[in-house]
Amino acid sequence: LLSPSSYGRTGRQLLLRQVYADTVPILLGFTVLAALISLVLTRIVVVTALSYGLSRYALEMVIRVLVLELIPLTAALFVAMRCSIPNGTALALLRENGHLQALQRAGRDPLREEVLPRVLSSIYASLTLAALSCAVATVTAYLAVYGFNTAGLPIFTRLFGQVFTPPVTVLFVLKTFFFSLAIALIPMASGLYEQTAQRAGQPGQELSGLARMFAVLLVIEMA
Repeated sequence: LLSPSSYGRTGRQLLLRQVYADTVPILLGFTVLAALISLVLTRIVVVTALSYGLSRYALEMVIRVLVLELIPLTAALFVAMRCSIPNGTALALLRENGHLQALQRAGRDPLREEVLPRVLSSIYASLTLAALSCAVATVTAYLAVYGFNTAGLPIFTRLFGQVFTPPVTVLFVLKTFFFSLAIALIPMASGLYEQTAQRAGQPGQELSGLARMFAVLLVIEMA
C-alpha cells in the first residue's frame, strides 16, 4: 500500500479500473438508500421528541445518532456485502485455480496485480460512500425539520458545530478510516491464505468473512 512502485502505469490502470467497478455501480443506489433512511429516522426522532416536549434536543440527537454513528457503519457494511466479500471470494478462486501461482512463476507480483487493487478499491468505496451519505443525511435532516428555507440555517449550523467538536471530528474520521481498512483487508486475507472447500454458489466463506468483519467493526465502534 505504501510502496511508490505499486503505482506505476500498469498499477494505476488496474487500480482505476477496480475503483470504478467497485464504486460507481453502487453510488446512486446507496445515496438513495441513505436519503430514505435519514428521512425516516429523522421523522421518527423529531415526532417522538415533540411528544415528550424535548423538541430542542431532537435535531442534535439526529446528528449524533445518524451522521456520527449509523451512516459510517452502514456504508462500511454495504461496501463489504457488495464489493469486498465477493472480491475475497474471487481471490480465493484465483488462488485455488493456480492463477496467483502462475503470475508468480512469470515474475509478476500477484499481491500488486490482484490483491492491492481490490483492497484500495474497497477502502475508496467505503470512504466515498461514508462521506457522500453523511452529506446527504445532513441535508435530509435539515429539510425534514425546517423545509426548503434558510430560516433554520443558523440554529442548524450551531448545533452541527456543537456536535462535531475537534476531538469528535478526529475520532469520527479515524473510525471511518478503520472501518474501511477492516472491510477491505479481512476478506482479502481470507481469500489469500485460508484453505477453503467452498466453491462459487456456496455461501460458507462469505458468511464466515462477514462474521469476522462484523466482530472487528464492533470492536472499533466500542473503542
